[in-house]
Parts: sequence; C-alpha cells; structure tokens
Amino acid sequence: MLPTLSLHKLGLQGLSSLSVFGHRSSSVVALPAAMATSPLFGSHHMLVAHQGPASAVHFLKQSSLLTLQCRRGGRVEGGVVVKAVSNIQNYVSEGSSLGEVTKGDFPILDQYVNGYKLVYLDNAATSQKPASVLNALRDYYEGYNSNVHRGVHALSAKATDEYEAARKKIAGFINAPSDREIVFTRNASEAINLVAYTWGLTNLKEGDEVVLTVAEHHSNIVPWQLVAQKTGAILRFVELTSEEILDLEQLNGFLNERTKLVSIFHVSNVLGCINPVEDIVKWAHAVGAKVLVDACQSVPHMPVDVQALGDFLVASSHKMCGPTGMGFLWGKTEVLESMPPFLGGGEMIVDVFCDRSTYAGPPSRFEAGTPAIGEAVGFGAAVDYLNKIGMDRIHEYEMELSKYLYESLSKVPGVRIYGPPPGDHGERRASLCSFTVEGIHATDLSTFLDQQHGIAVRSGHHCTQPLHRFLGISASARASLYFYNTTDEVDSFIQGLNDTIDFFSSLK
Repeated sequence: MLPTLSLHKLGLQGLSSLSVFGHRSSSVVALPAAMATSPLFGSHHMLVAHQGPASAVHFLKQSSLLTLQCRRGGRVEGGVVVKAVSNIQNYVSEGSSLGEVTKGDFPILDQYVNGYKLVYLDNAATSQKPASVLNALRDYYEGYNSNVHRGVHALSAKATDEYEAARKKIAGFINAPSDREIVFTRNASEAINLVAYTWGLTNLKEGDEVVLTVAEHHSNIVPWQLVAQKTGAILRFVELTSEEILDLEQLNGFLNERTKLVSIFHVSNVLGCINPVEDIVKWAHAVGAKVLVDACQSVPHMPVDVQALGDFLVASSHKMCGPTGMGFLWGKTEVLESMPPFLGGGEMIVDVFCDRSTYAGPPSRFEAGTPAIGEAVGFGAAVDYLNKIGMDRIHEYEMELSKYLYESLSKVPGVRIYGPPPGDHGERRASLCSFTVEGIHATDLSTFLDQQHGIAVRSGHHCTQPLHRFLGISASARASLYFYNTTDEVDSFIQGLNDTIDFFSSLK
C-alpha cells in the first residue's frame, strides 16, 4: 500500500485521502474532478480539469505551504492525465522517511542479488542514479546529440544550451559567484591534477611547503608528490588525534611563510569526520597560502558554500546521483585566470598560428577537446533532483542515519569503528562507518554479506593507504549510506553482519 496524503492539510473538505500511485518521483494522484473548485486550483497552477471520474495532479512544496502544480498530458476517458514531476517530500504521509520516499526513484535498487533484495551501502564509492538522470541522458542521445559550441544548427545549439545550463546549475548548487568559475573535468582526481600541473608547477619552487593530511584520498596525495619531485617543494602531513579526527593544533603549527597550499578533505571517506574547513581557510590565508578542498564526500550530502571554503574545490558527479566520467573544479576567477592551460587542443584556444597560440579564458582554457556532453547534461539533471529534495533535508536525514548506523554497529561484538562518535544528533560524522572485525578479513566479510545477504559494502584500503598504515591496519570494511537508504536497511546490514561473524567464528 503506497502512502496517502491527508486532504485536511490542503484545506479540502469532504474527502479523506488521495491514493498515491506510480513511480514515486513522478507519481500522480487520482483526483475527483469536483475538487477542481478548490481555491488551491487557481489558473496559475495550470490545472486542466474536465468532467469525469478523475484528473491527475502532483504536489510541489513552496516554503512551508503545500501547493499544486500540474501540466497537461494526454486525454483519457472522462478526464485528463496530467504528467507529474513532483517534489517527492510533500505527498507522503508523515510516517515515511526520506529514504522510503526516494527509493522508488532509483530503478537499480529494485532488484535481487544472489536471491536477496539488494541493500546498497557503498555510496561513498558511487551513488545510484534516479530515473530523471537516466531520462536526461537518453533524451540527449536520442534527441539532440551534437558537439557543443561553434555549431549553428539546431542540434548543436540545443546541446550547447543544455551543456552550459548544467554549468550554471552546478555553480548555483555550491553558491559560486559565477558559472565561469566551474571547470568540467572527468572526475575530482583530474580536477586536482589540473590544479597541481597548472597552478602548482607555476607557483611552487624549492623549499615551498604543501600541507596535506594522512587521511587524504590518493587523488589528493599523488599529484602533489609528482609536482614536489619536479619543483623541490616539501609535503607536510597532518596526523590524527586519539579520537581519530584531524589534529588541528598540529595543522595550525605547520603553517608559516613557506606554506603555499593547504590541500585537504572536507569529509573523510574512511573516518567520516568533518573538517572545520572555514577555520582552516582563515588560518591558511593568514600566511598567504591557498586552500584546495576535496569535497567529494560533502557536496552530495550537505549544503556547501564555496565562497567560505578557500580557493579551489573539487567534486565528482557520480557520487551525487549523476553519471560517471564527470566532475568539476571550482576556482576563484582571479586564480583561474592566472593559471596556464592544462591540456592543448580544440576549444581552449582563441587563435592558433604555426609558431604560437593564444588561449581562451576560463573555463574554456581548461576544457580541451570534445567534452563529456551527455554526462554534463545528466549531472545537471542530478543537481535538479537534489535541489527538489533540498540539501538541508538530505543533511538532516543523513545525520539521523549516521547516528543510527554508528550506534547499531558499535553493539556488534568484536567490531572496531574508525573515526569519531556521531554526537548527540549525528552531526560529528558522515553517514558512513569503516570498521574491522577481530579475526575476519574485511574482504571475507564483504564477500559473505554480498553472497549470503545481498548487501553491498566495500572492503580494502579505500584509496587511503597512508591512513590505513597510520591506523595500523591493512584493510577495512565500509558501509556508507545516502538519503535513499533507510534504518530498515541498516538493521538488515547488522543482522547480516552478525550472521557473517557467526559463520566465520564457527570455522575456528
């Protein structure tokens, strides 16, 4: 039985409820035509009502008021079908969680793996994609596939408009002052390499210092090692406290006149801890250093304002409901304009002569060749989807999941969770837990959970070998949640984990 919505909230008298049916992100509601007389159905809502048994509407929340928004669809006997594109949070009953509401938007989650209903808890590695994103990709390739920029025909013009619209959407999503500060890249790794090989090789010299942490993803270590080898710059690594959060006192002590860059994660993909980046930016800027923020684990999960977060920020589409093969670099305009090109080719030039070339301004300067157009369009659709839910709502719900996951996992005998406790409301860590179980390898755990329970978690070093060495372990298992997960799925995971531990214990 799908949820129902109380009509009392809508100010509609004489009817008890509306049955919601169809795919959750595009559900329609059976509506008696007589209800079209309600004052909620003003002409500005574009409701098309006909005499007959039913019309269809959907709900869109604006501020704290529940209003109706519809657009006309195809005729049916006795009425009109109005195609719905709804804000999912507003037509469900009060007892439904965000995870329960949104799960139906993700076709991949409606399947069985090894005979069990899939429980997908590997979201820190990649998120799943809602139907709206899949539709956007299909619409591009079926309807207006063409190369962007310079083409004057209709398909090229539409492709260009949609490609650049995606850039604007991303700029708005992170509160960038201008969409010209958004550079499309293949992923966050390429975005960091772009900064390293342009800004880094141009500005770093022997004896300069770059401050990193032992908890960085390899993508935020290896590029700086390569640049340091070429320039003679020195890399300094901030360690962790006994609570397994960043040692801020040590970081602050590292900063001096030789510090040129602090490159740091916002949210750890292993520890789940959340760095106070705004404070770190103030400290770094006080000594004249730039700051790069790896926001791959924060932008998908919480509101992010780049204007308070340094000079560069990187993130990936695939971790925030968008396609793979697409990420972005945000950089301050004046910094991007000072940087030389990263790759040479078409699109990034103004004029090319046999003996020299002149280069376009940002972002084109850093986007050589044909870009990932369909992926950008899909990324824009993902941003639209997240905005419809609301990042504040996502963050609030994920804090609840974080606390529930940590507390549930901490009760399992023999489990060691890495990173800080979640706090009273889950505010101190992301909704992920990396853990080990005494006497059982992480890969064995993950394999058994998959094969015997249909539960997807990740095992290994999670591209953080220096961190795992610091923690004294070679690998860990990781359960990572997103807004379409539920506490019921956490319960299934805990039950499966207990069963897994019992199985391996019986072998000893």
